[in-house]
Amino acid sequence: MATAGATGDEQWPMWEVFVRASRGLSHVHAGSLHAPDETMALRNARDLYTRRGEGVSIWVVPASEITTSDPGSKEAFFESPAGKNYRHATYYEKSQGVPHL
Repeated sequence: MATAGATGDEQWPMWEVFVRASRGLSHVHAGSLHAPDETMALRNARDLYTRRGEGVSIWVVPASEITTSDPGSKEAFFESPAGKNYRHATYYEKSQGVPHL
């Protein structure tokens, strides 16, 4: 169990919190917190991120389970492959006589 001022391996796991404001909307990242397990993470997330009743659903995900791209290799990761510019809408021309395009 972690104590005040704990560091390193003594600290509880980090959880990422996602809140959905109302039905039909997507969950949005609200922040992070430390908790010993998923039950406490969910309760703490409710208390911390939905104090004013602004949420209808909360997800808590162990931060260690999230895989991300490297921000340092943004250009290479998101760059469109050479010779495949047909993937972009600017490659195509408007058809004649199609008013809704």
